[in-house]
Amino acid sequence: MKFHSFFIAFVVSLGGFLFGLDMGIISGVMDYVGPQLGLDVNQTGWVVSCPTFSAMFAMLAAGAVSNLWGRKPLLLLIAVLYAVSALWSAYADTYLMLYLARMLGGVAFGAALIIAPTYIAEISKASNRGKLVSIQQLNIVVGFFAAFLCNWYLNLTYKEGADWLTEENVWRWMLGIEFVPAAFYFFFLLFVPSSPRWLFTRGRTAEGHAILQQLHGQEEGDAEAKAIKESIEAQAGVVRSGYAELFNPKLGFVLLVGLAIGILQQSTGINAVFFYAVSIFKQTGIGQDAAFASGLLLSTVNLLFTFVGIFLIDRLGRRPLMLIGIAGIAVSLMLCAFAFYQATYELTDDGLATLKASGALSPEDLQAIALQTNQRFENDVEFKQKMKDSLGKDVYDSNEGVILEVATKMNARLVLAGILGFIACFAFSLGPVMWVMLSELYPNRIRGLAIGVIGFVNSFTSWFVSYIFPWEVSALGSATAFLIFGVIAASGFFLLLFVLPETKGRSLEELEAELVLKR
Repeated sequence: MKFHSFFIAFVVSLGGFLFGLDMGIISGVMDYVGPQLGLDVNQTGWVVSCPTFSAMFAMLAAGAVSNLWGRKPLLLLIAVLYAVSALWSAYADTYLMLYLARMLGGVAFGAALIIAPTYIAEISKASNRGKLVSIQQLNIVVGFFAAFLCNWYLNLTYKEGADWLTEENVWRWMLGIEFVPAAFYFFFLLFVPSSPRWLFTRGRTAEGHAILQQLHGQEEGDAEAKAIKESIEAQAGVVRSGYAELFNPKLGFVLLVGLAIGILQQSTGINAVFFYAVSIFKQTGIGQDAAFASGLLLSTVNLLFTFVGIFLIDRLGRRPLMLIGIAGIAVSLMLCAFAFYQATYELTDDGLATLKASGALSPEDLQAIALQTNQRFENDVEFKQKMKDSLGKDVYDSNEGVILEVATKMNARLVLAGILGFIACFAFSLGPVMWVMLSELYPNRIRGLAIGVIGFVNSFTSWFVSYIFPWEVSALGSATAFLIFGVIAASGFFLLLFVLPETKGRSLEELEAELVLKR
């Protein structure tokens, strides 16, 4: 793999880093901004999920826009939107301002997640395409790692009494830090070339040919240019232009596979786990500070196993990684559901004394919940409702971590093992493999459009899952929420077992001939 190709792929996929940073940061932000702005369950779900809501529309349009403008100009616009969203979010002082700022960021990462794998696939050789496209997923998980690291550091620094951090501004620092990588993203994008395959589709063959030679050398560049020309000529008599092409019967199989992967990736709850990581770990009773530290461990595992996926994707293949990973995801989620199902909740006299010593609750609040001592609850829904009835929602939400810490009786390590297993399996399968396969399944002329449509469905699924997750935990309980995710993962495994093709080691033009033109 030439360093030039690696550098270009890394720079283009920095949008993934910003996506991971934005999505990881919010798990720590909500611990502060929710009580401060008085957000209810629906508002909390919307602030967390609204970027994915706006992202799905950006994904739907990104392919068509990039086909018209080119990949590079759209990527530059994306970097600007990221920067504006970061500053706007940091200075938001109302619920309305915060969710509008985050929706603007969603437009940026929705477009970035579509354009980056499309662009990278179009500059890659078959032998290294899996690795290069997977760099986007690597950047996403590095972004998540950076987010959890920032959250952990800022939370720790605030708790230690730093003068420049207060309860009112700590979450603003978390959100505003995104501006720095957004500025670097814009700067480095200035040094990447236009997509050669896009140039060929626009009739600018000399420019595209020159870039292919620069990327792959003269001999391989000439061969790539010839294959692209032949592919474009073959498509001209088979497909129509625009979104109507997606309804061509010859594209039915690859569209079905793409939709199955796109829906499954998000319906297993990956973004719910990342977005609400601190909250999930608080539900186990380990306390707020330990929950922040566990989030950092989660992102570390994500990063390590993404490297495993990148190492194996061009060796073992896409299909084996996907099936092994999804099976592991199903088992891990079922483990989490079992651990929460076994949990009990009881506020004892000792627990009440601990709360009193901590100073977290006022004497009046302590007196209110004293009436609930030595009552055993078999599920978290009933216990938390009793606490909210006694304290009021705002007081309980501000002190949920310390209350659950003294009242919860469960095997928190089992939940941690299940969450880490889920993250590890996702990191080497559904995470990187989905974007690689989407970049490979579709013909050159409609690649951007097809990935955009799949991305729309993927993002809608992510938004829906993220939006309803707080309600699921509140109304159904943590055990049921994880059980639903586990059943979806198991169902997805059996579906993909029968329909998922292998795309390793073949050029985009060869895959098109086999999966589209011959059908």
